[in-house]
Amino acid sequence: MKKKIAILGSTGSIGKSLIEIIKKDKEKYEIVLLSANKNLSELIKQAKYFKVKNLIITNKNQYDLLKKKKFNIKIYNNFNNLNNIFKYKLDYIMSAISGLDGLNPTFESIKHTKKIAIANKESIICAWNILESELKKHNTKFVPVDSEHFSIWSALKKQDCSQEIDKIFITASGGPFYKLPLSKFPKIKIKDAIRHPNWNMGKKISVDSSTMMNKVFEIIEAKNIFNLSFDKLEILIHPVSYLHAIIKFKNGLSNMIIHDTDMKIPIFNSIFENKEYFINKKINLQKLNQLKLEKPNIKKFPLIKILKKIPKKISLYETVIVSTNDTLVDLFLKNKIKFNSIPKIFNKVINYKKLKKYRYFRPKNINQIIKLNNFIQLKINSLYK
Repeated sequence: MKKKIAILGSTGSIGKSLIEIIKKDKEKYEIVLLSANKNLSELIKQAKYFKVKNLIITNKNQYDLLKKKKFNIKIYNNFNNLNNIFKYKLDYIMSAISGLDGLNPTFESIKHTKKIAIANKESIICAWNILESELKKHNTKFVPVDSEHFSIWSALKKQDCSQEIDKIFITASGGPFYKLPLSKFPKIKIKDAIRHPNWNMGKKISVDSSTMMNKVFEIIEAKNIFNLSFDKLEILIHPVSYLHAIIKFKNGLSNMIIHDTDMKIPIFNSIFENKEYFINKKINLQKLNQLKLEKPNIKKFPLIKILKKIPKKISLYETVIVSTNDTLVDLFLKNKIKFNSIPKIFNKVINYKKLKKYRYFRPKNINQIIKLNNFIQLKINSLYK
């Protein structure tokens, strides 16, 4: 029997990688639903190839265009109709919608699948307590798709090692500005910040890599997923991106997880769970001999210091951080602020008295997070019209 799956965010880099993997075993899968924001042409192409019967496109203009086309496909503009689309539990859902736009679809999907692979880090950062409760309630398996978190998860999943872990080191390439002198940071252009040396990613996440905010997010993710305290997590710079994580145990042993800079590896394993074999390259001894590791330069990447301000337990302050960063990155990509202004404005915003109070409030529901996100976006955007 074919495995029934859905891909949320099928036209993004994660979604397209999963599509390529599934193409090789097309007869094994039935794609029940695909979703996108505005990449209509790619969505239609995917739907025709896999004969998908349900599509969600969230951009209203693109939705209206799609409705005019004569397809034997059910078309939706939002995720409010999942109960109608999914008549039974699917085998697998990939949640790969970027940003906080992916939070509600991720939450709503959990009850409709036996397993959910989450590539939407904002959901895990801002609402892990809510998602974890929903996963337990519906007996849904969870797989993290970030390469670092998947590496750690795959190493730990056969046993509960949380009490035995001494420390987990998450590696960072350092992005395009790892070797750039600090004196040249004021001259950084958009084209420079989106040119990642190792990974082919979207503009937003490439900028997060340039500021190293992506590693701040990954530390928070790891804290939530693996139920660890911040003092058990650390960032190390590893420019060739071959070593993804080091797990140091209290018994003196350490696990080092290496794989090529290819997101298809965690994506492939999230759906196959080692029952199939990834066509893998040999171990790259040249890269293995370049395991140069060092602590990040805080003067170059001051956003890392935010980790000291985050509460031990999940709070709405994480939403403040995610929303502030997302809005500032968007302003930078629109050329409204400079690259080296991002950390300065970021610290100014998150230290507002009205926002610091959210350190003491635990997220209760998805709407609460979405409302706070919208409030922060409006406030910041009103200052930089």
